[in-house]
Amino acid sequence: MPASDSQSIVEGLTTIPSSFDPKETMDRLRAEIRSKGLTIFAQIDHSAGAAEAGLTLGPTNLIIFGNARGGTPLMQASQTAGIDLPLKALLWHDAAGKTWLSYNEPSWIVQRQGLGVRAEIVDNMTAALSAISRKAAGVA
Repeated sequence: MPASDSQSIVEGLTTIPSSFDPKETMDRLRAEIRSKGLTIFAQIDHSAGAAEAGLTLGPTNLIIFGNARGGTPLMQASQTAGIDLPLKALLWHDAAGKTWLSYNEPSWIVQRQGLGVRAEIVDNMTAALSAISRKAAGVA
């Protein structure tokens, strides 16, 4: 498990600890996403899906969000960027009882897709995603 305040455990993935339980973290994340004028497109409760299949999985929720102004320039550079967009955040609870928030780094999406987009687009997406995630998780 990640031990530092912000540590990638998978290439291109940022994972930060939350000061809150999974439900409160998700509520805070939804509120923060909306406060930035972004749209929440879907939420997937992986642990509920596991339960329906007779399996157990700790709280694991995916939220899919974004807006056309942010994502379209990446897809204009290459429509296959649509596989990585809209943005996603995963809230999960580990075996030790710690809540984490993980998301794909925009620079990784750009690198993976081989996109030639302006650095300012990636920098803006990165800053917004970091700020939303850190506020939701209660990390200064």
